[in-house]
Amino acid sequence: MEFQADSSKDKIRLDNAVSDFLPDFTRSKIQKMIENGSVTVNSKIAKPSFKIKTGDIININEQNKEKPAIEPQNIPLDIIYEDDYLLVINKQKGILTHPTPLNKENSLVNALLYYGCNLSDIQGEERRGIIHRLDKNTSGLIMIAKTNEAHLNLQKQIQSKTAKRKYLAVVYGIIEENEGIINKPLVHYIKKTVKMNTAPKGEGQEAITHFKVLKRYSDLTLLELELKTGRTHQIRCHMASINHPVYGDTLYGAKGFKSKINLKTKEQLLMSYYLSFTHPKTGKTMEFQLDKTQYDSDFKRFFNITEEK
Repeated sequence: MEFQADSSKDKIRLDNAVSDFLPDFTRSKIQKMIENGSVTVNSKIAKPSFKIKTGDIININEQNKEKPAIEPQNIPLDIIYEDDYLLVINKQKGILTHPTPLNKENSLVNALLYYGCNLSDIQGEERRGIIHRLDKNTSGLIMIAKTNEAHLNLQKQIQSKTAKRKYLAVVYGIIEENEGIINKPLVHYIKKTVKMNTAPKGEGQEAITHFKVLKRYSDLTLLELELKTGRTHQIRCHMASINHPVYGDTLYGAKGFKSKINLKTKEQLLMSYYLSFTHPKTGKTMEFQLDKTQYDSDFKRFFNITEEK
């Protein structure tokens, strides 16, 4: 696509001129196109702030237009609930919630795009519909927003702690207290890595996890955990910090622990099994809890083994 600047474009910025030529494109998208070399002036790459002159030839290489951030993929979805505003999905273990800079495939967002429903977009293309996230190898219930209004409403419920999220986890060792609270701020273990570490009070991000013992085994404990904050790897890091890492969680020290229940798992035995929130449109209380038939295969095998004993 080629344009010649007339006198009305003399001495104006390149990004402003391209905006006039492509009125359906957002300013940020145009700036990205210029920065990645998709727009040239007189066959030369220029900055968005470049001042064009009358007669300049502006070429927009359509082949270099931004490709969709993520591609739809035919990944099965276990949809627990759906209406015009939201979905509740039982995420399988082994897939990301959304793409990352290093991995653009095999995420819940890829699957949702293939499914073809409306999705909120206020978090950007790579996080379409995503209000909160689950780790790759954490399974279970997750809310998906179809509209931006629903997204903002549900996000506010999470931030104000009126939405409740409960998890099941199997951890190493016997926890003597029947219930407790872990209140330890979190920081990245090393800058730009995903692993987290606890920090001294007054540093890092606030992180609060409530736990309740559901059952004790010979050398393991089954917990119900409720998040009061939603930090990256919060449960996993918090449990490791009290010397009870989640079973199978090699990132947080599981390799240093042994159990009589010698079950090989796909990383951590951690699952989001309960959600409750207020419907963003109707105001109705929505409540969901997985039963054992809906658990991931690692949890099913764990309970089969322990119930046999």
